[in-house]
This record gives sequence, structure tokens and C-alpha cells, in this order.
Amino acid sequence: MTDIVAIIRRACLGLPEVSERLSHGTPTWFVRGKKSFATVWPDGHHQDDFPHLWCAAPAGAAVELVAENPQTYFRPPYVGHRGWVGVRLDTGIDEAELVEIIEDGYRAVAPPALLARLDAP
Repeated sequence: MTDIVAIIRRACLGLPEVSERLSHGTPTWFVRGKKSFATVWPDGHHQDDFPHLWCAAPAGAAVELVAENPQTYFRPPYVGHRGWVGVRLDTGIDEAELVEIIEDGYRAVAPPALLARLDAP
């Protein structure tokens, strides 16, 4: 599972003004040190005994992802009501898809100035 955490870390830290620190004992990524947009649970969390990522998502995206692929996506506790999506990391999710989910999560919380930097050529 170390490799998948490294992929998540690289994707998150490659985004403008993102920092990492532990939150609730697990790696979490923040925009400008304030707003979190992704948390990885490499060993599971509470009743979930599978590794997973919780990630912010654009409006309506989480519901759509869960409906399309409930084996990989789920509504996470505590943050699911805010539109976040859970991603099982033990289902063979493609790295490109995972990176896209992370970038979408960043876009859901980052301010316009940082989005402009992200979209600049």
C-alpha cells in the first residue's frame, strides 16, 4: 500500500500551495494550510478494514461516482454529507483515475487564484 500512498502524496503535493500534515492520525492534504481536500487511510478507518481515500468532490460528482461504480466509490462517514467521495484503494483503481479524483477534489476547495495557476500553460 506504500506505493498508492506515494502516488496520492505526489499528486496532492504537485498542486499549487498544498501542504501535508497528519489529521486524525493519518496523512491529509490542505490548500494554503487551511482547507483539507484529501485524506488517506492506508490501513482502513473505524469499521472499514480496507485502504481508502476520502476526497472533496465537485457538486453531484460523489453521488454519480458511487452510482456508477459502488465497488470502488462510497460515501465516507463524517464528510460524505458535504459531497466528499470515498475511494477504495484495494480495487485496482487506475493511477490516472485516482489523480483525476484528487485534482477534482482540489478544484472543489481551492480559491480562484490557485485554480488559475493550475490551469496556466
